[in-house]
Amino acid sequence: MQEWLSAAGIIEGPVFRGVGRGDRLNPEQLTAQSVALIVKHYADAAGLDVDKLSGHSLRAGFITSAADNRASISRIMEVSRHRDPRSVETYVRRADRYSDHAGDGFL
Repeated sequence: MQEWLSAAGIIEGPVFRGVGRGDRLNPEQLTAQSVALIVKHYADAAGLDVDKLSGHSLRAGFITSAADNRASISRIMEVSRHRDPRSVETYVRRADRYSDHAGDGFL
């Protein structure tokens, strides 16, 4: 990550940005559509079913993994940029779904 920031000359603002003509870095962050296209491109190259993936898959996966690793909701929100903790809590509940499951021991 540090190599990218240094090579791109990024000191502040969005980390992931589009690249325009002449390899000029755009000041704006990648759009949701751009992220989705990039994710699908590399998923397809890896032989994955691209119909089941989106840019949101990465966000959801990050939040679920962070919750599994006991990150606080406030720390998760710093990265995900959610404004409402209730939105993040839906992922946390999903992550905790099997942590104290009634079927433990026989499933």
